[in-house]
Order: sequence, then structure tokens, then C-alpha cells
Amino acid sequence: MDLTQNNYSELLHGGQFNPREEMLMVQPEMKILSIGVPRESAFLENRISLVPDAVALLVEHGHHVIIENDAGKAAHFTDHEFSEMGADIVYDARKVFAADIILKVAPVTLDESEMLGSKQTVISSLHTTGITEDYFRRLLNKRATSIAFEFIQDKAGTFPVIRAMSEIAGNTSMLLAAEYMSHPEYGRGKMLGGFSGISPTEVVILGSGTVSEYAARAALGMGAFVKIFDSSVFKLRRLQNNLNTRVYTSMLHPRNLLAALKTADVVIGAVHSVYGRTPCIVTEDMVRQMKEGAVMIDVSIDQGGCFETSHLTDHKNPVFKKYGVTHYCVPNIASKVPNTASYALSNFLTPILMQIGEEGGIENVLRSDYGVRQGVYLFNGTSTNKFLSDTYHLPFQDINLLMAAFH
Repeated sequence: MDLTQNNYSELLHGGQFNPREEMLMVQPEMKILSIGVPRESAFLENRISLVPDAVALLVEHGHHVIIENDAGKAAHFTDHEFSEMGADIVYDARKVFAADIILKVAPVTLDESEMLGSKQTVISSLHTTGITEDYFRRLLNKRATSIAFEFIQDKAGTFPVIRAMSEIAGNTSMLLAAEYMSHPEYGRGKMLGGFSGISPTEVVILGSGTVSEYAARAALGMGAFVKIFDSSVFKLRRLQNNLNTRVYTSMLHPRNLLAALKTADVVIGAVHSVYGRTPCIVTEDMVRQMKEGAVMIDVSIDQGGCFETSHLTDHKNPVFKKYGVTHYCVPNIASKVPNTASYALSNFLTPILMQIGEEGGIENVLRSDYGVRQGVYLFNGTSTNKFLSDTYHLPFQDINLLMAAFH
């Protein structure tokens, strides 16, 4: 009995039953960011990565937004609108590139990379065309963290920026088709769609991805008769379900495709390839057999084009005629509607910037957010993109392993 009492006494006096402090999670300290938005220097890139409303939100949370003069002019945003929302308008690009985070639409150019300081973060698109090994090595030497926003994933594992730009491209492609169908030189003065007592416009769409879906929605909304071709029955079925209506669908058999092209008023090429260049679906001989005044819009021109008669055009000289058929082969169709596209980009990027501030810096976000981490191709002087490393002979490290070891 005494032994038991002694044991209890030791336990009580040893402090095992004393109240203890609750261990609370330590929240990261918020970081005030300086965000630089330079004027785009890429040819006919009309978009801007932040709209005035987004600037107001960031400034309200204490962040400093620096915008180069006329950066939003092509997207119809004035310097006055930005300054009214709290942005600093500067006339020297070097002041913009001194910010913690550089926000662009097109990739940083070689000249712009010279203005970067050490260990800055660059968020932009990534176009490997025309970019050299020397370009990436310069960014590596700057110990930059570079994030391609088109590779950032959401919680469902999809790519929100690519989807948003594809939706815009799909809708816009049909508006362009309507414009050129009615054009006195490039069309035949016809209205796209349907009208009582007149046969509806025939629209042929190649591919069944997001661009095709939104092109089909726009065409159906205008009353056109839509035919969709793809090499995958699964994708065609999924597209029909998404449209929630029965449309003409077919596998990409040359005979069926040629029959559709002969009567088509509009052809939208929206074939995407995960392996690089898109396959050539419509041959020159097929184009030769199409109707005079038909309109072909090659959305796939970003990957080389899916019409044999296509060649690259731009927003200043967008179309040409071949065998009496009007061809529109401008890459980056979203830049045709830069105000809308800028809002779409800004709506995606602003929450990420807010998250970077709230979590105390980009490194904390990359540790905690798998989706944002997938957009990183350079981290603190290290290449984290396997394709870039193999192509440009750069040492590679997996971003997930780097984040696991980073403190």
C-alpha cells in the first residue's frame, strides 16, 4: 500500500500531470511584394498580365505594383487607370525589372534578362521557339526562379491558362470566320449561321479539344450546321456530352473529310499534338476542291498548322487566298481580343500573387502548392524542366526533390 502511494506521489510531483502549453502552428509572416509589369516587346503581343482592378486589390493588401508606361495601351488600359488604382507608372524599364516579381505575358527577352537582378522571380509564358541555350544559361546565372504560367495546374490537374486561352481562341475563331465570310474581297458576302428559308452555313471543325468545343458552341449559337472530325471516338463522345446536343461527328477518314470540305463554308483547324508539330490533316489537293470564298482558320498554326496550304501570318496581315479559299493563320489568336484575354490572365495570376504574399514568399508557395510548382522551369539557378535540360544541355534537378530539401 505504501509502495503504491509512493509511486503515485512520485508521478504527481514529477510533473507528468501538470498542464502544458498547447503547441500551435506558426503562420508564416506576410511578405510585402514589389511586382513589376513591363511593356511587352514581343511582336504584336497586345495583352497585359494585370488589369487595373487586380492592381487595386494588390495595392489594398500592401503590395507595390510598378508598371511601365503604355504597358496596357494595346489592351485598351490607360496609364491613368493604373495610377488611379495605386500603381506606380515609370518611364524606365530598369525600374520595373528591379522588382521582386516580374510579371509578363511573353517570355523575358535576351535584352530584358540583362536588366534582371539576382534571385528574382519571373512569371510569364514559355516559348522555346527561337530561344537558345545561351538565353537559359544567362537566366541560370542570375539565379532566377522562372515560372511558366501555362504549365501551372489546378486541383483537378488541368491547365487553367491553356484552357482559358483555348476558350477565347475557339469563340474568336468563329467571329473571325463570320467577318471574312461577309468580306467583299476575302468572302462572298454571306452571313455565318442560319436564316429562315436559306441553307445554314456548314462549319467543319478538326479536333475535339477545348478550342473545338467553344468554336462549336459559337457556331451552333449562330445557327450553323457543325461537323466535327477527330481520330478519337472517346474525345468525340466527350465533346458531344459537353455540348449537350447531337452534332455530326466522324472519324478522320480522308474520304469522309473530303466530302465535308467540298461543301464547307468554314473550316476550323484545332488539332493539338503532344509530340511537337501537328499532323497535316487537309492536303493541298483537298483545298483545291473546296468552294470559292470558303474560310479556313488554322488555330493549330502555333504547332506548324494542320492545313498543307497554311503559312504563318500575323495580326497586321492575317489572311491570304489560295485556290480561292481564304486562309487565316495567325498564332496567338487570343491577342486579337487583348482586353478580354488580359482579364482572363489577370484573374488567374492575381490569386497566385496574393498567395505568395500571404505565405511569406515564393519558396513557401512552391513547397505547399503542387499546382504552382509544376510551372517552375528554373529555380534559383537550377533547371527543373527535363525537356529544357535535355534540349539545351543543362543540369537537371527535380523541383519536388528540391522543395523537399529546401529550408
